[in-house]
Amino acid sequence: MLGLALGDALGRRTEFSDVPMILRWYGPWRELALPEDAKITDDTQMTLSVARALRACQERGVAGPERFADLLREEFVDWYRSPENNRAPGRTCLSACALLMTGRPWADASQIGSKGCGANMRVAPLGLLGVYDDFAAGAAQLQSALTHGHPTALAASDLTAQAVHLLARGVEPAGLVGRLRSYAYENRSRYDERWLGDLWTRSQDPSARHFIERGWDECLAVLERLDAVQRTADPELDPCTYTGDGWIAEEALATGLLCFLLFPEEPLTALRRAACTRGDSDSIACLTGAFAGAHLGADAWPREWVERIEHRDELLALGAAWDAAGSGA
Repeated sequence: MLGLALGDALGRRTEFSDVPMILRWYGPWRELALPEDAKITDDTQMTLSVARALRACQERGVAGPERFADLLREEFVDWYRSPENNRAPGRTCLSACALLMTGRPWADASQIGSKGCGANMRVAPLGLLGVYDDFAAGAAQLQSALTHGHPTALAASDLTAQAVHLLARGVEPAGLVGRLRSYAYENRSRYDERWLGDLWTRSQDPSARHFIERGWDECLAVLERLDAVQRTADPELDPCTYTGDGWIAEEALATGLLCFLLFPEEPLTALRRAACTRGDSDSIACLTGAFAGAHLGADAWPREWVERIEHRDELLALGAAWDAAGSGA
């Protein structure tokens, strides 16, 4: 939770700039400093929305799709109405939340054609559950579906949460991409109607299976590209060159992973590399920070950075609660 917020804040001022411009304004990428105000963007704001909905679901002992969807709706609408919702929010989230506010069924509010990264950049809390089971996978896809209904957004959200979970449970970074590819192949033809309802019928696909396979196949394609370059990529070259600019879900996942995998034991270097990219820098760095934090823990981050990050207390409290639950405490 700290890692994703720090990455988000670091990438906030480099988003929408190319690498030469970033270097000209802020100096060498390996020396990028956390902005003085340490403010986060909509990426962390919406991550907190998902985290609060998940916490409420756990506290009330209700873990079903309908209740989780209701809690997510409440949190997303609160975010939409908040005066703090001025951090360059994505058009898809704004459009969907405006419709969610009207009370219509969430599947009717979902932007079925959007696979922007706005869904998987906020899904990390689902990866911090003690077990990554049908609930976690279904909830990861459902939180995407409320705004981003494209099947690739659903699959990328599931994979992002799975990556966080695997790293938090001690899977070695070198084997992570292989594990994710295996997970994608295993789930490629599985449309979970319990969590997604009849969402697929809003698309032009002939069946639910065709709908969901389309999303997993796009994610598999970018994971294969990542697998081919993760050991040979030049860390001095913009990672977007290898796996895409990160504006869409599967590319954000792959490029965030690549930045982490280039420096698996150097979290700050990974964050700085992610922030110094030509693409969706705050979302890429947000994901990189989530992966690095899951792998190395909260102590990986400099105290001086942690003390300044916006929403520090809530981020720490949420992370500590899930750490305790995951360890059986």
